[in-house]
Formats: sequence, structure tokens, C-alpha cells
Amino acid sequence: MTGGHSAHAPPRRVTVLGATGSIGQATLEIIASHHERFRVEALTAAREVERLAQLARRFRPRFVAIADPSRYSALRDALAGTDVEIGAGAQAVRDAAARPSDWVMAAIVGAAGLLPTLEAVRRGAIVALANKECLVCAGELFMREVRQHRAVLLPVDSEHNAIFQALLGSRPEEVERIVLTASGGPFRSWSPGRMARATPEEALAHPNWQMGPKITIDSATMMNKGLEVIEARHLFDLPEERIEIVIHPQSVVHGIVQFVDGAMIAQMAPPDMRIPISYTLAWPERLELEVPRLDLRAMARLEFEDPDETRFPALALARAALRRGGAAPTVLNAANEVAVRAFLERRIGFVDIVRVVEEALALPLTQQPLASIDDALAIDARVRELVGARLGVIPAT
Repeated sequence: MTGGHSAHAPPRRVTVLGATGSIGQATLEIIASHHERFRVEALTAAREVERLAQLARRFRPRFVAIADPSRYSALRDALAGTDVEIGAGAQAVRDAAARPSDWVMAAIVGAAGLLPTLEAVRRGAIVALANKECLVCAGELFMREVRQHRAVLLPVDSEHNAIFQALLGSRPEEVERIVLTASGGPFRSWSPGRMARATPEEALAHPNWQMGPKITIDSATMMNKGLEVIEARHLFDLPEERIEIVIHPQSVVHGIVQFVDGAMIAQMAPPDMRIPISYTLAWPERLELEVPRLDLRAMARLEFEDPDETRFPALALARAALRRGGAAPTVLNAANEVAVRAFLERRIGFVDIVRVVEEALALPLTQQPLASIDDALAIDARVRELVGARLGVIPAT
């Protein structure tokens, strides 16, 4: 079933922000297998020129942008002889998002994705959101823009995508709570002492998902679930106390909605990001997808348990930042990004990541209100500078 897509409907024009990352490449692979339904308008990457050029030659977008301006000539040379328009620098990435596509995959990792995603929102596009930071750094401001410009925001995170599907056909007053599941990551059963000695290689060995390094480390600390609580608060307009996290090691149930009559609707799927990506790509229809099917008879058991907030303090830290509001979630996110980089560069230990974030939340600027997106970006940059200087990490551009 493809949801009744008409063979005569024009192809959906798509832009992929962050085309060389795991989400971007998965998106393009789905597009390749349904090439008659989609046409690529623009692609962007941070600095991977060779991969971006390969994708541009394969998908023939009208425009490509590389965020690192020093890589412009390399990209130009790699695409010599094509009619692809080329840009470089932060403004060029925003220009890519502003191009006239129907659908935009927002998959730029980190706060660098905020302004390009806003460009797509401000022209009322369908935006598939794979960037947590838009809602963590500036959730209320970002959602105000979505409403003002009548954009359509579709969550790509497997958990939020599951909730989005489970909510279909229901009214807000019928929802009692939502449940986001967590695999528990590679250290679910590790002792605190063993976690303190964890290496980047061990933290990157996720048992169920293939993801980029930053989100994989966030999964190991469980900061990703804290960020997802903040994200869910804004996506689904629910108070923090009605958003629950449960550990589910099998990663088969991705999200659950409990309704006021006691009924629950859960979304189940193999742990494969192509499934939520394809759901947003064809929304409100569904695409045929070549992924393994769940075999209910082969699943011996599905386990659910409470997260251990003593061993994984990031969860409580993120909830506290959400309750404080203002700049607190912005500070949380920025400090976490720098701390994760420091851990991957072996400058700090694994358990130091959350400690660094906790110390950053004690900074005076955490008390500042956010009146605009510029305020959020300014605080984000300042926190990166302060925390980066302390840890010896050069802030990412």
C-alpha cells in the first residue's frame, strides 16, 4: 500500500539539510527507491565535500551548500561540468533551506541547524525535524514561528514519530500521558565504577541503533531522553509531568499514548530509522519500504522498567532545566554538546559529561529570559565558549 498516491501527482520537491549524515543519507536512499515521487531541490553538508559531491551527481539537485566556506573551491572542482549551483558558508545553508521545496529534512546536528530550519518554517514548508536542538534551545519561540507561518512540523525521532502516529484521530483533552521508550544504551547494566572508566569506543557501541556519534553518546548518558522530554513538551503541548520515560531494551515499542479512558495505543516497529523517515517523507501517505518485518511469535518477551536516575542523572537534570525554563534548556544543550566532544576527544571521562552540564546550569546566564531566537543563539554561543575554554575544546562553527 502506498496510501493511494496518484501516478499523475507532481513529484514532491525535497531539500535535505545535513545530507551526508546518517539521517540525510537514509532519506536519500528512500528517495532513490521511490524516485518517481520525489525531486531533490537542494542538499547541504558541514564539510564532507567528496560525499556531498557524490550525492549531488547522483540526485542532481539544483543547489548544494557546504557550511565550511574554506571547502568552497573543493566542492566547485568536484562538481565541475554539472549545472548544480554551489554555495558555501552559513548563509548558503540558510539559502538552501529557503529554496522552493515542498518538504525539508532538518538533519543538521546541533544548534547550527536552528537558523536553516527556521528558514524552511518561515516559508510554510513541511519540515521533517531530526534536529532536537531547535526545540531544546528555543522551543517556545520555535513553535510560535511554526504556528505563525502555518508550517507543518513532523517529528523524525523514532519516539516522537511514534507518539505522532499514536495520537492520530484523538483530541488533546483525551490524552492522559505519553510514554517515550529508551533502550538503556550500552551501559544499562553497568556499575557506576565501570561507567567511570568507559571509553569512547564502548560508549559508541549501541546495542540496537546505528546513529551518529553525538546522539550515540547521548544515548549512553541517557541525555538523549532528557532532550526528548523537552522536545515532546513543545511538540505535543503537554506538561513535563505527563511525559514518561521507560527503559525498553528490545527497542520494538517506540512510543505509547495513554488516554483518559485507560486505553493505550503503542507504535511498534523494528529499530530502523528509515521507518520514521519514510513516514514523514510521504506524509500523509505511507511508502512501501524494504525493511525487516517484526515477527511477534519470535519475540520471546518485551521488557519495560524505570530508568535509574542515580546512575543516569542526565534525565533529572534535563527535566529540571525544562521546569526552570528561560535559558536553562539552551544552556543544558550547549554544555552537553561541548562535553560530548570533549569525551570523544578523550579530554574528560564518561561520567564527567553530565557533571560539566550540571556546572554550566549554575552559570548566571541560565537565569536570563529568551525574548528572541537571537537571544537563544547568543546564550548558546557564550556557553560553548565558556565550557569549551574550560575543557580545551574549540567551539564548533
